[in-house]
Amino acid sequence: MQKILTKKRALEIIANFRQAGVLVIGDVMVDHFIWGKVSRISPEAPVPVVDVQKDSILLGGCANVLNSIYTMGGKVYVAGVIGADNVGKRLLTELRQKKIETPGIIVDKGRPTTLKTRVVAHGQQVVRFDKESKKTIAKVNTNKILEYAKSLQKKIGAIVISDYNKGVISKELVEGIKKIVKNSGIFICLDPKQNNFSMYEGAHVITPNHHEAQRAAGMEITNADDLQRLSSALLKKFDFQAVLITRGEEGMSLFEKGQKIVHTYFPAQAKEVYDVTGAGDTVIGVLALGLAAQAEMKEATCLANLAAGIVVGKIGTATVSREELIKVI
Repeated sequence: MQKILTKKRALEIIANFRQAGVLVIGDVMVDHFIWGKVSRISPEAPVPVVDVQKDSILLGGCANVLNSIYTMGGKVYVAGVIGADNVGKRLLTELRQKKIETPGIIVDKGRPTTLKTRVVAHGQQVVRFDKESKKTIAKVNTNKILEYAKSLQKKIGAIVISDYNKGVISKELVEGIKKIVKNSGIFICLDPKQNNFSMYEGAHVITPNHHEAQRAAGMEITNADDLQRLSSALLKKFDFQAVLITRGEEGMSLFEKGQKIVHTYFPAQAKEVYDVTGAGDTVIGVLALGLAAQAEMKEATCLANLAAGIVVGKIGTATVSREELIKVI
């Protein structure tokens, strides 16, 4: 950390978070956690009987990216699609309670709000069931998202495109965002879920995990040379300025395009890993906020890596507060 980011510089960037604006566009979800205990197997089928102790409703998907930026003290805006249902209403209420603007949230009566319900007993996930639609959103809704993004040009320094492959992110949307940010200095930070990266072409930085990167490049990573070749191929083929590959317990690798492609390695920071749910959301959220706060790519990545090290030590869709990050620094 010292070579890339001094303590003084890290605190300077974090102090700038309050003035930094980020728009998060993507698949808005709600994460429902049911917490309980298991002491017997059902007599009706060979499945555990969960004695429910409590449940919690949390922001998920791109709304978890938004939550990561919010807890860091950044100015955050959101655009996405929800259903005309009680889950969607609850999500809007949650955002308004946080004083987050909701004009970018489009209500579509023809689809449900994405809801992921996880049953957790003794710290272990027993089952997950999803209620969702993966249909591509209507063109009129894509245009509404682009109009909202355009209205924020002077308020933001970065746009996160968070793709969970639920129908919001399309080639048309990405192209529209690229036109909006052209010559503006606004960074496009993209978290991919689709195997074909051609629809993401031209994003400033893309943050796949190592599995997603391997599928997109059609190459396997077995050593450092493979990693370098794969990342160089992605940078050249899809015109990204940087590729940040998250590698689990192996940490993160940042590849930046220049006269030559430079690889910067960030070792994993977690002492103990309890749950990786939402870790990628934390990474891209803090990365984008750092860039909007005038950090260099390596500096923003360093902060994102530290934040990820904190969040995987928590159970559930968790976030990291500004105070927690400062404490680690």
